[in-house]
Amino acid sequence: MVLRRLLALLILLLALPHAYAQLETVGDGGPGPVKAEHLTAELVSLAPSVAPGGSVEVGLVISLEEKWHVYWINAGDSGEPPAIKWTLPPGVTAGPMRFPVPTRLPLGPLMDFGYEDTVAFPVTISVAPSTRPGPIHLDAKVTWLVCREVCIPGKAHMGIDLTVAPGAAAGQELGQLGESIKAIPPPLPPEYKFSVTGGKSAFVLSLVGNPQDEPKVTPDDVEFYPFDPDLIVNAADQTFARIPNGFSLRVERAPELTALPPTLHGVIKFTDGEGYEVSAPVVAGDVPAAPSSAPPSGPPSSRGTVPASSGSLTALPAIGLAFLGGIILNLMPCVFPVLFLKGLALVQSSGAERRHLRSHGLVYTLGILVSFWAIVAVLLTLRATGSHIGWGFQLQSPVFIAVLAAFLFFFALSLAGQFELGLSLTSAGGQLARKEGFAGSFFTGVLATIVATPCTAPLMGAAIGFALAQSAAVTFAVFSALALGLALPYLLLTLNPAWTSLLPRPGAWMETLKHLTAVPLFATVIWLAWVYGHLHSGVAGTESDHIGYLLLCFLVLAIAGWVLGRWPARWTSSIVAVLLVAAALAIPLSQTRHFVAAAANRDSAQGTGVATSEPRLSWQPYSQGALDAARAAGHPVFIDFTAAWCLSCQVNEKLVLRSTEVEHQLAQRHFTLLRADWTQYSPEITAELASIGRSGVPTYVVYPPAQSAKPDVLPELLTRDLVLHAIELDAK
Repeated sequence: MVLRRLLALLILLLALPHAYAQLETVGDGGPGPVKAEHLTAELVSLAPSVAPGGSVEVGLVISLEEKWHVYWINAGDSGEPPAIKWTLPPGVTAGPMRFPVPTRLPLGPLMDFGYEDTVAFPVTISVAPSTRPGPIHLDAKVTWLVCREVCIPGKAHMGIDLTVAPGAAAGQELGQLGESIKAIPPPLPPEYKFSVTGGKSAFVLSLVGNPQDEPKVTPDDVEFYPFDPDLIVNAADQTFARIPNGFSLRVERAPELTALPPTLHGVIKFTDGEGYEVSAPVVAGDVPAAPSSAPPSGPPSSRGTVPASSGSLTALPAIGLAFLGGIILNLMPCVFPVLFLKGLALVQSSGAERRHLRSHGLVYTLGILVSFWAIVAVLLTLRATGSHIGWGFQLQSPVFIAVLAAFLFFFALSLAGQFELGLSLTSAGGQLARKEGFAGSFFTGVLATIVATPCTAPLMGAAIGFALAQSAAVTFAVFSALALGLALPYLLLTLNPAWTSLLPRPGAWMETLKHLTAVPLFATVIWLAWVYGHLHSGVAGTESDHIGYLLLCFLVLAIAGWVLGRWPARWTSSIVAVLLVAAALAIPLSQTRHFVAAAANRDSAQGTGVATSEPRLSWQPYSQGALDAARAAGHPVFIDFTAAWCLSCQVNEKLVLRSTEVEHQLAQRHFTLLRADWTQYSPEITAELASIGRSGVPTYVVYPPAQSAKPDVLPELLTRDLVLHAIELDAK
């Protein structure tokens, strides 16, 4: 499992609460049924009345459209279980919502735990003995996440009326609620013993009973579902074996689980709707390796597709590739403007002391290193929780894009001469000004890292893909090498001050040059605005509406810059500018609530085969099903892993993939063309990238017609001759 949930976990934990808050509530406070997207929800009870001091079972019944599902209490690799928030009269209490035995729900290389068709979630309502007889109303706020290929959050205002009456019967377990109550896993009977052995890569669960009462199960029946997430590889096969008086089940341990848990608590499922709740201390011990004949996890089409060059990569070559890739990264269009700014700073300080120049170079390098270490910390943290992300993941967030674009626009206004950054702090003294200079070098390194993430330079792709699948130490070493490569050109220049003699002497021309450096930054802002609009494609309104909000943000930022330029070095103007900047950022950020809905619309369009653009060749949205169908039909396949925020992707597309020669050969040789758009996070695309040893874009994969043939992974930077050669070679 290599990095699973930039965002399944990130979107679900951070975006879903906000999404629920913005959703339209269905229902009028009654029991229902209420119709929502892809499901119908209803509150029911086993009896219409309850005695004082007694209890009654009520339940949330969810009826789902075909192939849609909701989640168990542990959703598996992604998801969120339904929840109820009760508002109850005095003397009435509600127990926890209980979950029937779930079903495994595979999705590509991932596995969710949940329910299809119809399910009920029982809740025990208890009434205090002192409660007066009469009608009572139970008010409920219900939330859920319903998924197929796309996940849609929903919420409802529901309620149910009961009567408190002495002598009321508990009711019979009938209907869907009665069936679900029977399917709630009870504790394991005392005649059975459950034990767990924990090894380095797997758990062995053993269940034994009396010889005359041996569990009557078959290998295909038995499944284990842990209550706690991130303990096992959810999608891996669970190996059944007979042992005296019972059976054992080998369950693959999650690779990010660094220490054995004290206990393993979950559900052993025997058949549909039948299982037991089990719990036992985990005893460390030797666990034999899985049989070599066991099929690997993941979809068949992704097995054995890692090229030999990626599969044979080891730590030292990966570190070397990352270092060289970092050096080349300085020439990428997303990084070069920042390097140009540092060159300008060297021109301005060419007469400074050698020690001073070296210090700036080291501080700049430190800024890059710290930034990369922060990225590694995020990657490792999310990997520890099982999340699936990759290089450039933050460019999939409209919040990040809006803040970055606003920062660069404000900085470019300063370079263009509207105001001087830091002028309001001159009264703090020369010493603070000198510290501010080093801070500038440090944060320029941070900025270089931020703007570098949309790009994958040659040699970087294999190194990063390798690093993200390795231990924390190897991941840290590879990313540190990448950071040092990025910092090297400027660092060498500062460590060899004699080279600065080749630079022009300071003069009035430098002010004009500083103004000109604002041009590439403004161009970067334009690109970011385009990416921001692209991220919101499919939202109610239009892309231009959301770009308009960002442009309004820029207008307010320009007013803030004018305030700083009109009344420089005044705290009052600084305070007004800060308030204006906050107001400016609030404009686009207030619109990001539409982002989850945009992703849902986008995925729905892909699921129905609706294209979002009009390319000259017919490019289909990537899906595992489309890839499998094309290969089963014997067609060669060309997959373009791309994103709107990836500059290298856009260059490759315009100069190579859209060239007349390449389009002609692709059409003539009957290639199936799949575009894997990673602008917004897609777990399916992320998993496919990981399966070929990559974690970022651009990535280009060519599948020959023969299903047994391995794919070719092309370099990050394309040429027409290279692509034409790959087409000719793999079309045979």
